Amino acid sequence: MNPLVENLMYPRKLVIVISQLAFLALLNRAGYMLAHMLSLRLPGNLVGMLILLALLSGRLIRLEWIQEGASILTRHLAFFFIPIAVGLIAFKEVFLQNGLAILGTLIVSATAGILLCGFIAQAFTEEEARNHESTAGIIRHWCYRVGLRP
Repeated sequence: MNPLVENLMYPRKLVIVISQLAFLALLNRAGYMLAHMLSLRLPGNLVGMLILLALLSGRLIRLEWIQEGASILTRHLAFFFIPIAVGLIAFKEVFLQNGLAILGTLIVSATAGILLCGFIAQAFTEEEARNHESTAGIIRHWCYRVGLRP
């Protein structure tokens, strides 16, 4: 592509990304407000993500409308954990007293999550394979009936 055309498209792309990030921030703020108004025991950012999931699942918004802004956020995800890591320093006493229990809980919960995801993925893969085999069998049957030989 012509470099001049690329430079002309850059401000347009910048506006698109900024508007996508603004929409995601608006959903985040809506999640916080909803969690507060309904006195939910869920964090507001989780409620915001659930709203986004509902909008995407209901096809009220399309993934393309937020994809570039979301990819910027996920690309720089590590930076969002810096304040948490710094804040954990204030809980030094808790970690010294309960460090092994916390570590054990983290290991067990991570293992359980990984195993659960693996079992679910295997179940979906097996179901997909069964569906594929039955569909292929139906297609073969009709090919033989109409005289086509694979």
